[in-house]
Amino acid sequence: MDFELEGREYIELCNLLKIMGLSESGGQAKLSISEGLVQVNGKVETRKTCKIYTGSIVKFDNETIKVL
Repeated sequence: MDFELEGREYIELCNLLKIMGLSESGGQAKLSISEGLVQVNGKVETRKTCKIYTGSIVKFDNETIKVL
């Protein structure tokens, strides 16, 4: 899946998961992140508001998001 930042510098990780439909809510996204279930650029990320920039690869629940 691709996500385009559309003029923004970054998006917070929890918001990205919610917008892409991989979590039903922001709270669920934050829980998944804090449990170590999300990878950013090949490393487990536990910071809920980690800033995701263009070129980042996010993996969660057998899905891969490329940030454009």
